[in-house]
Amino acid sequence: MNASTASNDLSQFQGLFFWGFLLFFGALMYLISPRTRDDAGFFRGHDEQGRPPSEWALMMSVFISWIFAKSVTNAANLGATYGIVGGLAYATYWLSIPVAGLVIYRLRTREGASGLVPFLIGKYGRGAALAFSAAILVRLFNEVWSNTAVVGGYYGDAGSAAFIGAALLFTAVVLFYSLKGGLRSSIFTDVVQAVVFVVFLGVVVALVLPAHAPAQLLSQGSFTLAGGVDLLLVALLQVLSYPFHDPVLTDRGFISNEKNMLRAFVVAGVLGFVAIVAFSLVGVHARLEAISAGSNVPAEVARGLGFAGFLAMIAVMISSAASTLDSTFSSLSKSVAYELPLLAGRAPLPRAMRVGALAMIVFALLGNLPMLAGTDILKATTISGTMVIGLAPIFLFSQLVGYSPLSFHLAFWTGMLLGVLQAISLIPASWAIGDGKYAILLGTNLYGLLLCSAAFLLPLLLPRHRLRGCANPA
Repeated sequence: MNASTASNDLSQFQGLFFWGFLLFFGALMYLISPRTRDDAGFFRGHDEQGRPPSEWALMMSVFISWIFAKSVTNAANLGATYGIVGGLAYATYWLSIPVAGLVIYRLRTREGASGLVPFLIGKYGRGAALAFSAAILVRLFNEVWSNTAVVGGYYGDAGSAAFIGAALLFTAVVLFYSLKGGLRSSIFTDVVQAVVFVVFLGVVVALVLPAHAPAQLLSQGSFTLAGGVDLLLVALLQVLSYPFHDPVLTDRGFISNEKNMLRAFVVAGVLGFVAIVAFSLVGVHARLEAISAGSNVPAEVARGLGFAGFLAMIAVMISSAASTLDSTFSSLSKSVAYELPLLAGRAPLPRAMRVGALAMIVFALLGNLPMLAGTDILKATTISGTMVIGLAPIFLFSQLVGYSPLSFHLAFWTGMLLGVLQAISLIPASWAIGDGKYAILLGTNLYGLLLCSAAFLLPLLLPRHRLRGCANPA
């Protein structure tokens, strides 16, 4: 046997091993996932005795379900582009989790909210809740393909049979165990996936970082607007609105005791921040090694780490993508079976679990169409943080107004309009702050937040909006 034949045999063995790992992962998640037989477990994550998830399980679930596969990839890409500044900028988005926890705590304890959609119906009307729900469904749709495409990228080039096959197989194995238990299954498997992620993240970091002195890694980049600080400031502005259009996060804010929830959200946010900064150092390593990786730095770095390193990177990506995808499926099922009927003034559907399961299957199929069409994960057409910046005053300042649909719509649609104008490059150049890549984005978010807040408060100038706590006339 010559060297070339031996190399090909080894490559085929490794390929079969990685496909086997994907199948093993799915089988393991299905076996350990609890089966849910009632709505409380399927939609609220309660066990068979009706108990909510523990504080520790909730914290682990929030932590790993917000470590999106595409976000981990973006963190490394930004580390490669801006050094440590890029990692810090992207990790700042994880402060969204404590912000969401604090706001949901207030909504539950002071305004009696049982969920964001019921809160919006009572505070701003059904039209407001409908607009919000539409934005949520678009985001969840995009969460499907943008995470499956990340996994596919480790099995083949975009558009190849291996890429598509891995993405679809990954979707199927996650859907399989998600149908078994809904949100309870999602939270239970999240704990396992969090452990897998942390262990293999440690392996990747241990393989990559010793090649450079800590001072060398941390000195990469410059703390200037053009050096990535503009993105960091954008993140600080968007954490005031960004978390509220992610039901993967907010659904978990209403399933356990308020104080336990708040502690879990704060700890999960801190852990997420640390994990994203740590993984961004993979990108800093690529920057120092002059690794040209296009839009997927981790994949290129992994290919240079040998069999063990590549397996560790795949484990990181599969665990993070699976935790997000199963959470996406459970949020979709709740939105369709529970919240859409509320918008029509009806009770949850009589066979809510069956309807929720059907919604999972439909979105698993439709949600992969952009991936099949070859859409780039880093150009995902998700609702941008700018488009939903109007949610900041809607939730942060809700106690300042009574029943006020006008406040919601003025703020929400102002943010949407600014987001669209930014996407089609019609924001005036005079709005730019600094001269970096994100100068226009920073200006749009700063001035946009001020405009949305002013628009939200504008109805207070009208006589019937001046009194706080006005009853819902409906």
